[in-house]
Amino acid sequence: MKDFLAELIEIPGVSGYEEETAKRIAGEFAKYCDEVQVDSFFNVYGIKRGKVNTSDRPKVMLAAHMDEIALMVREIDENGFLRFTNVGGVDQRILPAQEVTVHGHRQLHGIIATVPPHLLDASDTKKAVKMKDMCIDLGMPADKVRELVRIGDLVTFVSPLVFMKEPMVNGKSIDDRAGVVMLAEVMKELDKLQYQAEVYCVATVQEEVGTRGAIISTYASQPDIGIAIDVTHGETPDASKEDTHSMEKGIVVCKGPNMHPGLTEKLLEVAKDYGIECQIGVAPGPTGTDARSMQISRSGVPTVLIEIPLRYMHTTVETLNLNHLKTGARLLALFIASLKEGWQEWLKY
Repeated sequence: MKDFLAELIEIPGVSGYEEETAKRIAGEFAKYCDEVQVDSFFNVYGIKRGKVNTSDRPKVMLAAHMDEIALMVREIDENGFLRFTNVGGVDQRILPAQEVTVHGHRQLHGIIATVPPHLLDASDTKKAVKMKDMCIDLGMPADKVRELVRIGDLVTFVSPLVFMKEPMVNGKSIDDRAGVVMLAEVMKELDKLQYQAEVYCVATVQEEVGTRGAIISTYASQPDIGIAIDVTHGETPDASKEDTHSMEKGIVVCKGPNMHPGLTEKLLEVAKDYGIECQIGVAPGPTGTDARSMQISRSGVPTVLIEIPLRYMHTTVETLNLNHLKTGARLLALFIASLKEGWQEWLKY
């Protein structure tokens, strides 16, 4: 699990450019699935068919997005410095002095230039630099830069997975590559159980720019039940406890109009029955996750949302408790196995 996450976050998979990430995920899913499909947008579908022989087979779709936030070259100035814009929700406050990879005609190592504090006016040291005023330094002459880099080339952050005191890790793109790893763990857990559902584990694309992969893949899968897996804010000393969740008390089960109340309660019942600790999250409107698109696909899909507490979201040091991937996967597998005769009754409001 740790090795897969470490490998996965190293593969560039910017929203709209997920092909290489999809290939790696498809290869991993193939170890545990009856069938793997990749569509033209590079959503990856890992399909597992239940062992219980029945015609009353619910179709369950689990979704976690594979895409990551990043940057894109918008200008090459006369000195060979690169001006850039964002792809997805990049926090400009974290950018100065970051190491990056520019994906030009070949991969190029660069840094986001920052003026040393010694050369700034005192008043400027208290201001955040705007993204439009930053540039990437590749350490090479302008003519060489123009040979290797084009307008529109992608830029990703350099931040491999770091193993902290176990079970904590940090790195870039854990939102939501950790969710994709959980999908693989759900497949492993299902192999230990008797279940009758047809399960579609989908690694979705373009979530960070509008949950587009979830729209496409839910239409394609036509599930009876949808389960979205994403991250939520983990507790930090400087953040409100109302807006964050413990890093030690299990995954978060989300409640709100985006989620089906009956299925959500059933999921919590399964957690209680098996002694799996959970936290409750509240989302009074549409969530910023694949759940919002899954719910309103076609004539509507009853959907639940589980979230993994994550510190420092949309930075290069996103921090995660790996135990949540294991316990969350076990809960989802047990929930799927609990879908037996009469499961349609759970879908009523």
